[in-house]
Amino acid sequence: MRVLIPLPDHDFDVTEVAVPWRLLSDAGHEVVFATEQARTRPAADPRLLKGVLLGQLGAEDEPKRYYQQLTAAPEFTATAAWADVDVTEYDGLLLPGGHAPGMRQYLGSSELQRQVARFWALDRPVGAICHGVLVPARTRDPGTGRSVLAGRRTTCLPKYMERTAYLTTAWRLGRYYRTYPAYVEDEVRCALVEPDMQFERGPRVLTRRGTADDDSHAFVVQDGNYLSARWPGDAYLFARRYLQLLA
Repeated sequence: MRVLIPLPDHDFDVTEVAVPWRLLSDAGHEVVFATEQARTRPAADPRLLKGVLLGQLGAEDEPKRYYQQLTAAPEFTATAAWADVDVTEYDGLLLPGGHAPGMRQYLGSSELQRQVARFWALDRPVGAICHGVLVPARTRDPGTGRSVLAGRRTTCLPKYMERTAYLTTAWRLGRYYRTYPAYVEDEVRCALVEPDMQFERGPRVLTRRGTADDDSHAFVVQDGNYLSARWPGDAYLFARRYLQLLA
């Protein structure tokens, strides 16, 4: 099967891209990356590779190894253009996140949102994690004018996580952890018909992450063919559940 993963030119989350790519590829699926302009070589948020603050808060070692493997993969440089993709040729769509400023190119793209709306109408698997949930939240259903998430159950980056990361690092990094003035959770909830019923925050965590062989601290929400997750700590469970959707 073919899975489309759109990306910004730079600043996407290391784990939220590299882990799903590795698991999808290992399962025999073809992954196609798309950027705003074709054949752009995208790059992850460099702070997540080196450590966000004093060498801490970055990606774990295994996702970083996966990312190094990804940068050597031919599909990573042979990117398609968002506008040129024929979404009917794909079996799945996966929308990763990231919080650094370069993500705004992707999170705010009206062209990408139009493509997401076209794919959504096909009723095929869509996965979104962390800030990536903003893309379908901002995508309008042509028939109703509402967000395609309006009637769906979902999660995303919880407000308490975003606020804690910002307050912990603002003295050194300013608004690095605040991609937009509104918190991700607040914007996603506004896209829902009944946010108190549809939005699922999940267990409260700050540092504990799911791993390749332990989902104890991971959380995802599935509603039909739509799968969402909160943050990089959910990436392994998110990728495995997405594989089940494709199957």
